[in-house]
Amino acid sequence: MAEGGGGARRRAPALLEAARARYESLHISDDVFGESGPDSGGNPFYSTSAASRSSSAASSDDERERPVPPGTAPPPHAADPLELEEDETSEGWSAVLRDRPPPRFEDTGGPTRKMPPSASAVDFFQLLVPDNVLKNMVVQTNMYARKFQERFGSDGAWVEVTLAEMKAFLGYVISTSVSHCESVLSIWSGGFYSNRSLALVMSQARFEKILKYFHVVAFRSSQTTHGLYKVQPFLDSLQSGFDAAFRPSQTQVLHEPLIDEDPVFIATCTERELRKRKKRKFSLWVRQCSSTGFIIQIYVHLKEGSGPDGLDALKNKPQLHSMVARSLCRNAAGKNYIIFTGPSITSLNLFEEFEKQGIYCCGLLSSRKSDCTGLPPSMLTNPAIPPARGQHRIRTKGNMSLICWYNKGHFRFLTNAYSPVQQGVIIKRRSREIPCPLAVEAFAAHLSYICRYDDKYSKYFISHKPNKTWQQVFWFAISIAVNNAYILYKMSDAYHVKRYSRAQFGERLVRELLGLEDTSPAL
Repeated sequence: MAEGGGGARRRAPALLEAARARYESLHISDDVFGESGPDSGGNPFYSTSAASRSSSAASSDDERERPVPPGTAPPPHAADPLELEEDETSEGWSAVLRDRPPPRFEDTGGPTRKMPPSASAVDFFQLLVPDNVLKNMVVQTNMYARKFQERFGSDGAWVEVTLAEMKAFLGYVISTSVSHCESVLSIWSGGFYSNRSLALVMSQARFEKILKYFHVVAFRSSQTTHGLYKVQPFLDSLQSGFDAAFRPSQTQVLHEPLIDEDPVFIATCTERELRKRKKRKFSLWVRQCSSTGFIIQIYVHLKEGSGPDGLDALKNKPQLHSMVARSLCRNAAGKNYIIFTGPSITSLNLFEEFEKQGIYCCGLLSSRKSDCTGLPPSMLTNPAIPPARGQHRIRTKGNMSLICWYNKGHFRFLTNAYSPVQQGVIIKRRSREIPCPLAVEAFAAHLSYICRYDDKYSKYFISHKPNKTWQQVFWFAISIAVNNAYILYKMSDAYHVKRYSRAQFGERLVRELLGLEDTSPAL
């Protein structure tokens, strides 16, 4: 017995090393997440972060099914297991497992342009938000100011904004992502968040004038019906910048980034301030490279009332989440990407549709949040006696695998990207490794990267919160652009010259936008 135990101990490091080696090529650099420190970079199934808790709760919700009162009829799905298996076999589901190679991917991910070691923070930012976009903001802001004054009377204190002033205006608002002050006007105050060097570039009165008239699109055209028409051209331009500056790795994640209120502000503000703040009228979704954290694509779903396409419906109906997924993946067809999804997006119909387009998926399932149409009922019900940790059941249909894996709860996965035969392991701190199918290991590894992105970067979202929805969307998009610019910087030669943290990069960008630093054009 002692010899057997020694053999198991000798095999454990090899198993651990093999699991790490499988994703060594995925992790381009852990350093892309910025300064080191405590984070929830571990397995998301055990993470203590709010996002991971909700994900785990959604996936293992079957463990908390309501008990059936005595004397009541069993639920409709409690049929004879043999009959269920016969029905599932007739629908194409089988317990026979066949190995299959992973989707072929030969592209190389990373920045598309080699930046010189002398490149500044603003150089990386303007890869995504170039001068021609800022010049358009100048034109539209001045046009709106003229039309506004024609209708409501002349404003003698207004002078048309210039490109330099527009850059400074953006710099002031971006500074709130570094200082975390609730009001950008704190820069000119005498309080804790005041900054004399920044305040000298532009007066508070001038900043407030630009803020009053600031526009990306001044007026609605007769053909425009979209609710975000005032910001949509900027979102389109930003998307073009993302596509041109970066090639994603094969593995990507669809999710909602953390864009909630700053918890420090929520803990310190008064009840009156909380009541004044309006509920967000849109939902922001992203497609994100799981190996670097670079956000590849943004999708904004605007709440335009209480109709079937409103935000309230989006929160509860899987078919609307599928609409979001299709929009986010419209440029991904034919590239053999592997997309990881949460319970609200995962569905057999969507995954089969994506497979025809050359997009492969791996998603977490929930009987409450997922569209379970076409899935075998026997795999969606829990056995009377829970199995041992690490045990699993698998059913296949073509390239699709449905996995039920047990680890302090039943976790179900649907995938056509990983072989049902290949085995993996969940690596836990202060505990033994837990065996699992390779798809489960891959899901945990990639979702861990996104948890780390949320932990490291969500605190650098712009704190300025305007009342107008299109402006809220604009500043969220600018926050994502700055985070993406930092990732490009971390993967460039410029990072090896001056190793700025995310906070230092933000401070440099603000000073460069305000013209306080010498930023000669990068060649």
